[in-house]
Amino acid sequence: MHTRLHGAPIVGSGADTWLGRWASEDDTLRFAQRLATCRALAHATLALQGDLGAGKTTFVRHLLRALGVRGRIKSPTYAVVEPHNAIDCPLMPPGEPLSIWHFDFYRFTDPREWEDAGFRELFASPGLKLVEWAERAEGHLPAIDLTLSIEPDPMNTSPDHDDARRVHAQAHTDIGRELLACLS
Repeated sequence: MHTRLHGAPIVGSGADTWLGRWASEDDTLRFAQRLATCRALAHATLALQGDLGAGKTTFVRHLLRALGVRGRIKSPTYAVVEPHNAIDCPLMPPGEPLSIWHFDFYRFTDPREWEDAGFRELFASPGLKLVEWAERAEGHLPAIDLTLSIEPDPMNTSPDHDDARRVHAQAHTDIGRELLACLS
């Protein structure tokens, strides 16, 4: 039996895994909006996997908007980290912003950068951490709660929907499992 979540059929699921498809950017938006309703997200660390152009930053933009981030949202590709505050975040008490850090370790090559940039302190502070190319900082990152792998859908045969994506979410902690539960 196929279950539908915002236009994305779940082709397999369990307590620690969600497999699905985003047929369009609208599905990406709806997935992000659904995830943004989960209270556990306010204190989660998510690893985003996928090749260049897979849709990681597009997903992050939709998620940040759903959490109440205003203003320009840019990729941290060159800066390594972009901080954000969600002023009207539905997950937080009124008047208390949610701190969010979006990391991109694509260009991360020197482990000394970790200490010099203060990443240890950022990851230890409260808030949401979104990490692209987490594998390049392996050994430095704290526990990842949820890994979201995004790839172009190889079964996509429609040139009108070249933004179709296959998505695999894998929970690694109790927080990750809470996030997956919000998606079902």
